[in-house]
Amino acid sequence: MKAVIYETYGTPDVLHLTQVEKPVPTDDEILIKIRAVSINGSDKENLIGKPLYARLGGLQRPRNPILGSDIAGQVEVVGKNNTEFKPGDAVFGEIPGYRGGFAEYVCTHGKTMMLKPASLTFEQAAAIPQAGVIALQGIRDKGQVQPGHKVLINGAGGSAGSFAIQLAKLGGAEVTGVDNAHKLDFMRSLGADHVIDYTQEEFTTNGEQYDLILDLIAHRSVFACQRALRPHGTYFFVGGSVAVLFQVLLLGPWLRKTTGKNIRMLVVPQNREDLLSITEFCEAGKIKPIIDRQYSLSDVPEALRYVGKGRAKGKVVITLE
Repeated sequence: MKAVIYETYGTPDVLHLTQVEKPVPTDDEILIKIRAVSINGSDKENLIGKPLYARLGGLQRPRNPILGSDIAGQVEVVGKNNTEFKPGDAVFGEIPGYRGGFAEYVCTHGKTMMLKPASLTFEQAAAIPQAGVIALQGIRDKGQVQPGHKVLINGAGGSAGSFAIQLAKLGGAEVTGVDNAHKLDFMRSLGADHVIDYTQEEFTTNGEQYDLILDLIAHRSVFACQRALRPHGTYFFVGGSVAVLFQVLLLGPWLRKTTGKNIRMLVVPQNREDLLSITEFCEAGKIKPIIDRQYSLSDVPEALRYVGKGRAKGKVVITLE
């Protein structure tokens, strides 16, 4: 089968399309013929091997040479112990380990997969899993947004951010989106009440305060971010540098005790329940998966370059025949 692989950490230039052996499912797995796979921030991190925790899958070189986690496709073979799916089922979800999706086929146990609604295309379904669940957890479940809350989303014009704006507005919040100038109108089109071009205005020093900050591009210090929180407000960050991670782990409890403000890392385990919830919003037309561009499998390097430039509005999806 065809797959895009990499054998060393680096830029998208280290990726190349090649022929690899088609996987064979175990008795507990299903074999999926991939029809679409979306690009996530985790793909970029695992490609370059940074932050350091991205090298948990191989310190010197990646053990699994195929990136890609959010897939949609059709079940081709079902292991004898897997009774949930059958050949021909259209499914989608997130591959455990965040690898294996930039290929024509993948094997998985199916516990993070679910049947694709007929109302969603394969491309739309592939756009949902990681980004949609991060937004759901950050805004609804852990963020606990209520009507009238002031919410700021940093990185609001990207993949998870585009879901987060829509969810926050659905919850009745007053939403401020932060991203580059290229995405200001896009954020407004999703419902953002206020938009900030981070190259022109710093949200931690402009005097505004928020009930919730969802930081999808965590590079600022925790001290800077806590200034932008209302009393008893909450700051959640996703990804970011190792320095920010250690700041939150070491200083977060102290800040909660001394200021009453919650500074936390948003930990989002892969789970089917959250995927079902965000998908139901999409089926009902309350949330829309936004796809900026589509590329072929051979163009995965170019797709990652585009995402890496920070210009993608919503999701970028790889489409396979």
